[in-house]
Amino acid sequence: MKRVYFLLAFATFGLNTYGQKTIDQKVSELLSKMTLEEKVGQLVQYSGFAYATGPQNSNSATVLEEIKKGKVGSMLNVAGVEETRAFQKLALESRLKIPLLFGQDVIHGYRTTFPVNIGQAASWDLGLIEKSERIAATEASAYGIHWTFAPMVDIARDPRWGRVMEGSGEDTYLGTLIGLARIKGFQGKGLGNLDAIMACAKHFAAYGAAVGGRDYNSVDMSPRQLNETYLPPFKAAAEAGVATFMNSFNDINGIPATANQYILRDLLKGSWNYKGFVVSDWGSIGEMVNHGYTKDKAEAAEKAIIAGSDMDMESRVYMAELPKLVKDGKVDPKFIDDAARRILIKKFEMGLFDDPYRFSDEKRQKEQTDNLENRKFGREFGSKSIVLLKNQNSVLPLSKSTKTVALIGPFGKETVANHGFWSVAFKDDNQRIVSQFDGIKNQLDKGSTLLYAKGCNIDDQDRSMFAEAIETAKKADVVIMTLGEGHAMSGEAKSRSNIHFSGVQEELLKEIAKTGKPVVLMINAGRPLVFDWAADHIPTILYTWWLGTEAGNSIADVLFGSVNPGGKLPMTFPRTEGQIPVYYNHYNTGRPAKTNKERSYVSAYIDLDNDPKFPFGYGLSYTKFKYSDMKLSSENLRGNQSLQIKVNVSNNGNYDGEEVVQLYIRDLFGKVVRPVKELKGFQKIFLKKGETKTVSFTLSPENLKFYDDKLNFDWEGGEFEIMVGTNSQEVQTKKINWIK
Repeated sequence: MKRVYFLLAFATFGLNTYGQKTIDQKVSELLSKMTLEEKVGQLVQYSGFAYATGPQNSNSATVLEEIKKGKVGSMLNVAGVEETRAFQKLALESRLKIPLLFGQDVIHGYRTTFPVNIGQAASWDLGLIEKSERIAATEASAYGIHWTFAPMVDIARDPRWGRVMEGSGEDTYLGTLIGLARIKGFQGKGLGNLDAIMACAKHFAAYGAAVGGRDYNSVDMSPRQLNETYLPPFKAAAEAGVATFMNSFNDINGIPATANQYILRDLLKGSWNYKGFVVSDWGSIGEMVNHGYTKDKAEAAEKAIIAGSDMDMESRVYMAELPKLVKDGKVDPKFIDDAARRILIKKFEMGLFDDPYRFSDEKRQKEQTDNLENRKFGREFGSKSIVLLKNQNSVLPLSKSTKTVALIGPFGKETVANHGFWSVAFKDDNQRIVSQFDGIKNQLDKGSTLLYAKGCNIDDQDRSMFAEAIETAKKADVVIMTLGEGHAMSGEAKSRSNIHFSGVQEELLKEIAKTGKPVVLMINAGRPLVFDWAADHIPTILYTWWLGTEAGNSIADVLFGSVNPGGKLPMTFPRTEGQIPVYYNHYNTGRPAKTNKERSYVSAYIDLDNDPKFPFGYGLSYTKFKYSDMKLSSENLRGNQSLQIKVNVSNNGNYDGEEVVQLYIRDLFGKVVRPVKELKGFQKIFLKKGETKTVSFTLSPENLKFYDDKLNFDWEGGEFEIMVGTNSQEVQTKKINWIK
């Protein structure tokens, strides 16, 4: 009988016979048994049939049959114990019984949704960001998912681009640190642990610099700009051991990223010595025909595999073309072997050859379906992602005993919208997601009344609800307006030329303001919006992004002062679309404007102030912070010495609160022009009212390095400005001389 059990086990897990061999040895042995078609099969990824993130050309019956023949290496959009087990069972009917990898867009949470990523970046809290991905990995892995297509580490300076909601903003330094925190959260203590999933650094590369902020568009930039601004987050991700990379859709200086040998072979797999694998974005291999870079899909497959794209997501090009290309001598088999090896290594590292079903556990899935601790954390994270932009006359925080509060606007009773874009839909979302109305109502005293009026729709010209909203406002002691952009108006393929409030929302706001009632404006969005009239006329403004499952509770915690907002903007907010791209670390030009109003023969618009509406790093608090007594360890340094910077930060207000202390430098003269400011450090501190803390930073020559026009990465001596402050504009400045 024992022999029968052994044979059954061998039949189910036929490859679990390697003993103590290393993973490399196991993969080599497996590759030696594989046909060319089976190797190519490992490079193929198809989507499940219920949900797609691109034009889907998969035929379900054909896909199922190919899985059984070992011609599919991975599936995306397949989740849940029942579904992943069913697909995995098909894979184990193949000759070599190689398990599938299941991938999913776990972008800002899974069952528990957290703030959209740009909102998370506004927290400037690396610990919270890492923990959110730890929770996301735990929940997703319990649903049978092995791999997330995150983090997006693209640097983005154009808020018209819809995918800014998925990233960390405009700054390379901040974006790199957040990307590393996300990778650490997803991958936990290492691949193979049941609560760890494979992370994916995307989109490689420069996707955030698409011309005109239009998704999928071309990117044209100097190699120096590419290396200095857009590649560092990816290099750091590779060094941190991120499991996978994803190509970007765009071409870079005329070469589609999917077949760009410079970034894939020379940099990523060459000088960076990256050992993971690269997956295309949805259909990007086949789309090189549309680019005009290849004449047909066969040539697209050839160029992509030679350049270093290992897995084909939903192009259906590799399986159709690569075997013939190899047999015809156009593709060296070594490229197929290398790609298959990289993918198989990850399957071994995940433990899928030991037990293909190890992530598909009903007990774990049930435990993570409604984890109250995860929701509690989501509430905290949401409140700490909110940015207070204005609070004239200290309208906020509101008293819970306010007699009558009116909530007006199209987002007040939304539930699913609070997910934001790039969220995983569940059937019970309407019941479990906390609306703004419910969150506020639950915190008001029993003797208080919360009124509601929708006022208008998100994106049309219907003014028929204005009268009801105005009458509702007149009955209230304070009005909370909830406006912005719809949750599906930012995200992939959601670029906008006009990033003002859509529809008649601004008109509604103006009518409510005429009532003379105190107005608190909450702006729901996945990107910086342009709202000049509101910024100039509404005294109290909160930027609330889209905050996730616990959105209503998070917002109410801030409105009523349970949480003192401490968020800071990770992107510059423009005055108008004509000012875009606008970002804090620009070059000075030969004719810089010396004041905000200067117009004549300087680098400026004749019809617009020079500064942004709200600068990078900006965010207020219910309390007041004062910076004083900035000290440097030396004003003259030499060689590899380090500079110590200290500044006192005092809480002079009436509330305990958090402050993000920001360190910037400026290299005043260089062999290439340098930015007017560069973020080089930040610390988030908590101060009780009346408390003072000394905040310390250290700079070394490593922090001064930059790329010159020959792509040499080094620093040079000279004069530098050292700046510390509450945002990129309000800083204390001292000058030093650092001799190399």
